[in-house]
Amino acid sequence: MLVLAVTSPAIRRLMIDAASGWPTNSMGDETNANRRSAFLLPGLLSMTAGAVDVISFLGFGGLFTAHITGNLVILAAHYITGGFGEIAPLLSVPVFVTVLGIVTAVFVRKPIPFIRRALLILQAALLASFLGFGVGFGPFADPNSNMAVFVGMLGVAAMATQNAVVRLALPGHPITAVMSTNATQLAVDLAMLTRCLPESANVSKIRFHADVTTLAVVGFVVGVVAGAILQIHFGLWSLIFPSLLAVLAILFSESWTASPKVDLFYETSGRSSGSESRKTIA
Repeated sequence: MLVLAVTSPAIRRLMIDAASGWPTNSMGDETNANRRSAFLLPGLLSMTAGAVDVISFLGFGGLFTAHITGNLVILAAHYITGGFGEIAPLLSVPVFVTVLGIVTAVFVRKPIPFIRRALLILQAALLASFLGFGVGFGPFADPNSNMAVFVGMLGVAAMATQNAVVRLALPGHPITAVMSTNATQLAVDLAMLTRCLPESANVSKIRFHADVTTLAVVGFVVGVVAGAILQIHFGLWSLIFPSLLAVLAILFSESWTASPKVDLFYETSGRSSGSESRKTIA
């Protein structure tokens, strides 16, 4: 009940900020759009990851495309029960690391707005390919078949690209593809808030960070639920849903700006915050 009491106001504040009315002047319009995109873009990406993860799990023999380390557990389960695909979970980790490394090496010194736009377009293209090959050659009775493994790796590559987007081009925001870290940080934030820290500035920063992290977690859960329902009824056609979310993320990214409150919060953790005006990442 205590957790609900703390998180419910946070969610309500996020919804009010996201749905607030348009101001009457152009400067207010820009500020309001930036506020909405600052919250909604990470939320959209979290929802995308949740949907892709559950659809790939159900449609590709237990393959996680976002929670990559979960494939190590699935791989162990395969040898014990024989109930899951072996090749795709085994390849997912090196494919994920390779794609993430290549994307980082190519884009790390580019301007942040360019990185964000280019990587979101790349992610949308990979998800469209995931959808096209999945629908064209699926459903896959054998998750170890060459085509099933290839299509699954397209999903892994898309989620690796999304991780690169957050690390390189969404400074100061929580990760959107893996929720274990976010859940841990959210629990810490809520515990600190319930202790009523005396420093009002710290309380403000912690509450703001908890708001953003809450939206990421909620977005992921919504994506998982929606993706599971769609996959059960429509099979791999359900990948249309995360593909459309990826396109929406491109549109929201055009007005995205980092919040200084989140940047300040992350400075103590050693994470690079960056800024829109910075031209390269050292």
